[in-house]
Amino acid sequence: MKRVRRVACIGECMIEMSDWDPAAGTARVGFAGDVLNTAVYLARLLHDRDVDICFVSNVGTDGFSDRMVAQWEEEGIDCRLVGRRADRLPGVYAIETDAAGERFFRYWRSESAARTLFAGPGPGPGPGPELHELAAFDAIYLSGVTLAVLSPAVREALVESAKELRARGGVVAFDGNYRPVLWPDVATAREALDRMWAHSTIALPSADDEAAVNPGCDPASRIAALGATEIAVKRGSAGPLLWPGADDENGYAATTSVIDTTGAGDGFNAGYIAARLTGRDRAAAAAAGHALARVIVGHRGAILPRSAFDAAAGEIAA
Repeated sequence: MKRVRRVACIGECMIEMSDWDPAAGTARVGFAGDVLNTAVYLARLLHDRDVDICFVSNVGTDGFSDRMVAQWEEEGIDCRLVGRRADRLPGVYAIETDAAGERFFRYWRSESAARTLFAGPGPGPGPGPELHELAAFDAIYLSGVTLAVLSPAVREALVESAKELRARGGVVAFDGNYRPVLWPDVATAREALDRMWAHSTIALPSADDEAAVNPGCDPASRIAALGATEIAVKRGSAGPLLWPGADDENGYAATTSVIDTTGAGDGFNAGYIAARLTGRDRAAAAAAGHALARVIVGHRGAILPRSAFDAAAGEIAA
């Protein structure tokens, strides 16, 4: 894999409400989104490796949006390609978890600013990011949620940009994160996801998502047949399945305490991508991703507090 210096993470960030206390009528408010979560972890993992992590999105001009951008900049994320829309607000979602730590989401995002990404200038202090600006990056990362919130025309143009980047020797990392509520039907989702899998150099599907979109199919062989170069199928606590298989792939440590699974897959993606971009083999990358995911599920919310991340840094890097 060639030297990567600039990574564009393309997606949506929303206002996150969690830890709802019905008796007190309070909830914890944070900012998260699948691609943004991965961008944060990439920035933390690669902060001393001369790799620029850029978040590409649209937000509003409101106070919540201001605080979002300020937080990202504090994490060391380049926000020059975050557009500001005076006519839109960030989306909102609430997390509910069951006794096993499994999470359920409730969304308010149909008119979010991120849905206007790459759709041309709108009212606001700047024109917003444009697709041609992705040509300046060595790698891009996006998800099925990214594709779902864009218009069909913009979605297709983004897929073509990924195709061109891969043809130039760049890295295209993709997680087919499937949220049924964001798609008109499963057939539309399957077609869009498959178009992106075909141009991916690092494919990061989850077994659960693939079972929902392509029931009865083996995820690794199906996505490999579409054209993906390397694949890590996320299987929760069982650890990832790699394609092609890695000779030194070992068993993965079990997860002993699950409080909240939100963001675990995003953390795995960051651990895997960061390891691959810094020259580690696929087995080591999978182990790093699994280690970070194990830490994440032991905490509430999508993004680990910096103190918890730092405390686990040795395990993640091992």
